Amino acid sequence: MYPYLRLFIEMRRTRTLKPLPVTGTHRSCHRCLPWDLDPWNELNNGRTLTLFDLGRLPLIHRTGLARVCADKGWGLTVAGSSLRYRRRVVLFDRLDMVSRCLGWDGRFFYIEQSLWRKGECTSHMLLRAAVTSRAGIVPPPEVADVLGAGDSPPLPDWVAGWIEADALRPWPPAH
Repeated sequence: MYPYLRLFIEMRRTRTLKPLPVTGTHRSCHRCLPWDLDPWNELNNGRTLTLFDLGRLPLIHRTGLARVCADKGWGLTVAGSSLRYRRRVVLFDRLDMVSRCLGWDGRFFYIEQSLWRKGECTSHMLLRAAVTSRAGIVPPPEVADVLGAGDSPPLPDWVAGWIEADALRPWPPAH
């Protein structure tokens, strides 16, 4: 089940924080709770994605993107992600999350998120997100203009490489 109570608490906690620029960094703290565990008593891989939601949604609110989407009737959707798991997370581990938008291109925003335990990175995700309307994807430069963000900073080489590699992936996949 989706952790709506945790999301509510996180959103309430962040509502008094200062607004962020589109490429600002949001930091949050989380705990690995019993219902986050898999059969091997470590943080479930799917729950890791859900925990990243708990950092990304406050980021979206703090940048003003959530308000713009609400005002214009736009939505926000995940359009792809790549997640690297590197360290085991166990029950009651305290996790510090770092969430930030790296930039955008003509279709997507690229968001980087990482989880840290005692100064060591446990997992790292690159996510692309699209702002949507009834007509389809809203071009990120248009969204950035509404937010007063100007042009995107250059995307890091590793992000550009991921975009290129993902474009080579067949869709739909062979079955």
